[in-house]
Amino acid sequence: MSDIIHLLPDYLANQIAAGEVVQRPSSVVKELLENAIDARATSVQLIVKEAGKQLVQVVDNGIGMSETDARMCFERHATSKIKSTEDLFRIRTMGFRGEAMASIGAVAQVELKTKPHGAETGTRLLVEGSTVASQEPAAVSAGTSIAVKNLFYNVPARRNFLKTNAVEMRHILDEFQRVALAYPEVAFTLHHNDVEIFSLPAGKLSQRIVGVFGNNYKEQMASCEEETPFMSVRGYIGKPEFAKKTRGEQFFFVNNRFIKSGYLNHAVMTAYEGLLPKDSHPFYVLFIDIEPERIDINVHPTKTEIKFEDEKTVYAIVHAAVKKSLGTHNIAPSLDFQSDVNFAPLQPIRMPHGGEGFEKEGTFPGFKVPASPKKASVNGWEQLYEPLRDSKIAQEEERITSPSGMGLLDDTFAAPMTTSSKTLQVHHKYLLVQVKSGVMIIDQQAAQERILYEKYMASLQKKMVTSQALLFPQTIELSPADAALVKELRAEFQELGFQFEDFGGNTIILNAIPADVQAANEKELLEELIEQYKNNLATLKLDKRENLARAMAKRLASKLQPRMSDLEMNSLVDKLFGCEVPNYTPGGQKTLVIMELGQLHELFLKG
Repeated sequence: MSDIIHLLPDYLANQIAAGEVVQRPSSVVKELLENAIDARATSVQLIVKEAGKQLVQVVDNGIGMSETDARMCFERHATSKIKSTEDLFRIRTMGFRGEAMASIGAVAQVELKTKPHGAETGTRLLVEGSTVASQEPAAVSAGTSIAVKNLFYNVPARRNFLKTNAVEMRHILDEFQRVALAYPEVAFTLHHNDVEIFSLPAGKLSQRIVGVFGNNYKEQMASCEEETPFMSVRGYIGKPEFAKKTRGEQFFFVNNRFIKSGYLNHAVMTAYEGLLPKDSHPFYVLFIDIEPERIDINVHPTKTEIKFEDEKTVYAIVHAAVKKSLGTHNIAPSLDFQSDVNFAPLQPIRMPHGGEGFEKEGTFPGFKVPASPKKASVNGWEQLYEPLRDSKIAQEEERITSPSGMGLLDDTFAAPMTTSSKTLQVHHKYLLVQVKSGVMIIDQQAAQERILYEKYMASLQKKMVTSQALLFPQTIELSPADAALVKELRAEFQELGFQFEDFGGNTIILNAIPADVQAANEKELLEELIEQYKNNLATLKLDKRENLARAMAKRLASKLQPRMSDLEMNSLVDKLFGCEVPNYTPGGQKTLVIMELGQLHELFLKG
């Protein structure tokens, strides 16, 4: 039997290794930016063309490389930071060249220009598919310039798996923002297709946050700082009233390296408990500084996930730091320790007129037993029941009909009330409808979300849409990441009825919105729609059209008027049961529940 195991050629081994490190253009951006930081650069330029598919170039003013280092950094297993096993657990730098450079050189055409400060000449090196095409002395500026051209030119299958330019550019922006936030003392610029996207001067962390996310972050930041012998926490958190429906602007850095941690996110969220609107997420940029020996950063190829030696202590300190910041900035409720709560004066309770059985105003209420139960009047409470007396729901003899679409449900729904009978609205949130087996309770907002979702999905599929032109077109400035997302979804937005044009940079002009959307706060609507889309993107695997339809339905349903006329209520019931899936929202929340007569009887039989 002949031997079947053999060694891979170097070029093929490098390509396989590259698959772990270089997955898309943003992977190259991450490695090159981190290398520039470790070269002690104070100014870093990122130049991108065609979302990195054609060119990713990083130019820095760091220490540069010698001729030997320039050549060695493209060799496999070359590194500047590990010399022994112990070094694996003492890593604080990102990696000065080496490691990733061999992987990048295996799948692209790379031009390296570098010169140490004080040297007379530098080095120019060309690498194509792991092969050094040329190396020669050159007159170049001090520092390093690395241009990665035609990524995956020699691996067509990998190149075919790249997404659209808008998607790839969004990933590049994510990586750029993470490095820029981690190093506010370094100046960064980003150009895409010769257009400047970011120009961030060196400064403080607060200035960098505003530079990356926009001026509106000035008023929502609260500083956060905690120092312990075990570790330190510093950074900024967002005030609760500015919380968003997406987890977008949430950043943890451990020893200046960006990480993802649901465990630490939970520590932050519990500190906000009771302060946030439902399903909202606060902004935060938090830096944890801890001894490298207490963490393991090599549990994930991209090092975005790490292990802590003592997770519970880290959790407790992060939680305490955020809680302290909320209290310091008078965001969280606090007790007044100057007053004695045991002897605080109690406010009188004003009862409806006729409540003689209670103490008079100005005295302690609630505990005095009436002198005689007969004297306790119920005058004034009767008005609470007047709407129920007038309601036709209690009239069992009333003739009721079934709405369209009832064949999709069981006999429980065989006889809901429609336009011929009364539907009762409760607290502007729920609708009560009499059915054959008892009472149907409809969640008004959830029902509207289901109806709108199916309507928008139909519009996107049939591409039949009507728009209403705005009397005054709205100029909307977006963050770079949101601008890239809007451009990526341009066709889908148009199919829904939005019409906009580029104004340059990250600004668009909104000219029209869907015909059935109320023309008010169009900027807020678009921004919230983008937020909801990103939130869906983070938690669900949906195609662009379904994601956008879900986002649109959820946002508009939450903004519809809660108070409804009888005609509107009955129309909502009819439309709901005209849906393909009337009993659930797109996200799986119930739109209705049935309380059967037996359950109602039980409520009154239990003592």
